[in-house]
Amino acid sequence: MDKPKILIVEDDLDLAEMLNAYFRVQNYDVLTAAWGKDALDISQDVNLSLVVLDIRLPDIDGYEVCRQLRLQRRTHDVPIIFLTEKRDRVDKLQGLELGVVDYITKPFDIQELRLRVRNAIARVARQTSTNPVTDLPENDLIEDKLSELLSAPESWALLMIGLTRLSDFREEYGFVAADDVLRAVTLMIRNAVREHGREEDFVGHLGPEEFVIISVPDKIEQIRERIETRIRQSREYFYPLKDRERARSADGESHLRLRTGVLEGKADSFATTEAIREALHARVVTE
Repeated sequence: MDKPKILIVEDDLDLAEMLNAYFRVQNYDVLTAAWGKDALDISQDVNLSLVVLDIRLPDIDGYEVCRQLRLQRRTHDVPIIFLTEKRDRVDKLQGLELGVVDYITKPFDIQELRLRVRNAIARVARQTSTNPVTDLPENDLIEDKLSELLSAPESWALLMIGLTRLSDFREEYGFVAADDVLRAVTLMIRNAVREHGREEDFVGHLGPEEFVIISVPDKIEQIRERIETRIRQSREYFYPLKDRERARSADGESHLRLRTGVLEGKADSFATTEAIREALHARVVTE
């Protein structure tokens, strides 16, 4: 099993080296960065389990690093522990509002930090089978469902639904608005499956911003048409009133666009779940 990967962002080189050595002994893979920009670059190349982040950095402060991490799909849900000399309640609240999971002040007890790191990673591991925003299955549960299709006794059909530029939308309008979009789309998908699908049909997340429906070929197009119609009818209302005209005319960098794709198969159509994923994504089109 791969070791959890921790990124320590700390410009005190002696402290960073001490934490690096300590957590490596605790069986973690450890990366370090002394600058906020370096931390963001590392986060785009490595699947991190947790970030220990100092607020005071030479280039950009920890709050901005945290905000950028939360805007990126790869690091949106990575737990972050602020490591700082600040003790002001306002500073702590600012971190919590950005999605920081914990907050420890210097000087600190290294054993306490170790336990906080362990507990934060464990909490994420327990939650990884369900999306925290939509409460739909993801990760291992999706892999299990795809595995079942490899030897399914009847023909099956997959429908992928996604929205492009959601990260741009999140940056412009905030996390709450973006989460509301995901919840609204989830409701539309559930309603479409209930109205046009079967009781045993499955809805989950293929990715954080991609939905997948597992049904049968004679149901999937009705489900698709219903979802596409509802999203097109509702999409402008995802935006604040002042920007709805722009959304209606599809202008602007943050305009949300619909992506859909359908894949049909039966037992022995595919050898692996990865082959199913690749074939489905090959059929995805953006409006």
